[in-house]
Amino acid sequence: MFNRLVKFRRGGDKYEDLDESNIDLDITDPAMKNIVNSGNSMEMSDNPEEVQPKETVESPDTEESYTLQQAIDAIGFGKFQVKLSILTGFAWMADAMEMMILAILSPALHCEWQLEGWQQASITTVVFAGMMCSSSLWGSISDKYGRKTELILCSVITCYFGILSAFAPNFVWILILRGLVGFGIGGAPQSVTLYSEFLPTASRATCVVLVEIFWAIGACFEVLLALVVMPWLGWQWLLGLSALPLLLFSICCYWLPESARYDITRGNVEKAIATLKRISFENGKPLPPGRLVEPTSKATSRGSMKDLFMPEFQKTTFFLWIIWLVAAFSYYGIVLMTTELFEISDGCHGSSVKVEQPCFVQCKGLTTSDYVDLTWTTFAEFPGLFVTVFLIERIGRKFTMGFEFFVFGVFVLLANICTSR
Repeated sequence: MFNRLVKFRRGGDKYEDLDESNIDLDITDPAMKNIVNSGNSMEMSDNPEEVQPKETVESPDTEESYTLQQAIDAIGFGKFQVKLSILTGFAWMADAMEMMILAILSPALHCEWQLEGWQQASITTVVFAGMMCSSSLWGSISDKYGRKTELILCSVITCYFGILSAFAPNFVWILILRGLVGFGIGGAPQSVTLYSEFLPTASRATCVVLVEIFWAIGACFEVLLALVVMPWLGWQWLLGLSALPLLLFSICCYWLPESARYDITRGNVEKAIATLKRISFENGKPLPPGRLVEPTSKATSRGSMKDLFMPEFQKTTFFLWIIWLVAAFSYYGIVLMTTELFEISDGCHGSSVKVEQPCFVQCKGLTTSDYVDLTWTTFAEFPGLFVTVFLIERIGRKFTMGFEFFVFGVFVLLANICTSR
């Protein structure tokens, strides 16, 4: 700080009349002496309060600052992200088990309860209907109460109704309870949201794809569990056991950190800094110098659903909806179609002779061989994930997605060729 004392006579002198004879400067700061000697350091105005320097000089002790993403990029990928990958991936794996069970539960109930085709399809439909109704709600809960709170809540709901499904006495109750399971599953994608908010920019795309490995693990584990449980204990035990990983994840959430980005948007900057210090300590990398800041527009403007339909976002919104529609239809279509193909005795050759079925419902349950084949088809997700990781950093997200949709379409068409298993 400049320490200066300007003394002048007040006996009617105007400021423009001041000169060396009626100004006494008492300067103790050497920096001020240099400014005075230059002769051009100050401008006077008629208002004594408007004495300002010609040039704005930054204070030498100006505090440095950094944003949340800059801090995460500086710390990099390390031990913290590895542990977070396992925790959030465990939630992804547990939800994959609840989805994969649809391909196994429907044929089992078809035989045991003598269900018609539309009833069998309804068991799957209500789960997706529950997901559709709850996904936006879970997003709002996540923004308002935090990612961690949302994940615990949706996991408990899914686990609770998943276990209750094992005690469903009839078709109506299985529809209600599985629909509520779907309602809980709608919040599962928030685990990926939480995970991505702790990832450095350079590795975000690769890591988000690799965490899908846990989905494939969950799907494979569900088929193997069905292979062991279904022949001996039945579908009730399979439903109950499949819900337990979600209970375990709910307990593990005690060690799950809250999103630092969420803390900032809620004004809890100190809590966000504490989270960043934890990441810094575990990864062995220092935080950037300065203080954590976030642009005001990001901290206060939370947006709303109607923003998706603003002129600048309409096109992107439309295309993303189409992409997700095609992706979900393709993935779950193949998963559910696989067990349907196993139930058909002859999938290639039709017969010109019309055969009357003696029974109201013809039922052919899944055999051990069917479960083994289903396991192999589920394992096919792993090479697909590694191919995606390889391509996404070389040709980009858009072209990788287009290429894989094309490959999917080609091989689905080839599946119409009449061959043996």
